[in-house]
Amino acid sequence: MEKIPNIEPHPWQPFIPDGARIIMLGTFPPKPERWSMDFFYPNKINDMWRIMGIIFYGDRNRFWIEDDKRFDLDAIKAFLYQKGIALWDTAMKVRRLNDNASDKFLEIVETIDLESLLRNNPTIAAVVTAGEKATGVVAKLAGVDVPATGHHVKCRVGESVFTLYRMPSSSRAYPLPIDKKADAYREMFRSEQFDV
Repeated sequence: MEKIPNIEPHPWQPFIPDGARIIMLGTFPPKPERWSMDFFYPNKINDMWRIMGIIFYGDRNRFWIEDDKRFDLDAIKAFLYQKGIALWDTAMKVRRLNDNASDKFLEIVETIDLESLLRNNPTIAAVVTAGEKATGVVAKLAGVDVPATGHHVKCRVGESVFTLYRMPSSSRAYPLPIDKKADAYREMFRSEQFDV
């Protein structure tokens, strides 16, 4: 008899600075043994924090501590507070069907309560998803078609109106050079009036 994988709850609370203007939603964190820090996008080979370094500081290693081979969590949090960028994920509970973090083998058991999150954080005007699965969850909750990568669509969930941006995955498994990924994210931030 085949063993059904355990249901895994999300390990963190949402990170939402006061007055956050955008929220970036991934799918679900990798397994803890892949973390270089206890925070979003913790895998050393995930490029999200390198992408942010390129866009806002012209330095892909702005959030990387070379001597320790890890991300600088204090610098990342300070940056997010300063810019008003919130982070959370679209899956609250999952089963890992292949014992890894690949979206392809992730069964979402419980999704984000997006209506409640947006109602409680009315300054958020944009939802930014990284990857197909995360975008699919938000699009389904909003009753819209999934936009193409690098595109956006206006959405409503409950009383909240927002722009949904589908961005390239920051995973190295997604076949696009990091500078091209940074260009796509930079364009999104510009559209939302960020100084980049």
